[in-house]
Amino acid sequence: MMKITTKQAEKVHRLVNSLCANCDKDGNCILLDDGEAHRCVQLISIYGIYCNYFKKAVLLADKELYEQIKKHNKLK
Repeated sequence: MMKITTKQAEKVHRLVNSLCANCDKDGNCILLDDGEAHRCVQLISIYGIYCNYFKKAVLLADKELYEQIKKHNKLK
């Protein structure tokens, strides 16, 4: 898990809503669908990045935010 600030969480939520291929229009995660709707983990999280798909496929679309989060987590 990568920790994020509340300010970064706002940007993450915007990225999820605009770019995530697995988040439907109601904010549910298609990957978690088992016949019942499940809210996107990233849309309910304000403290960290929990979704591997988001981290690997969506977050990189905002290089500045990605670098901020890496720095905040002291990652290389």
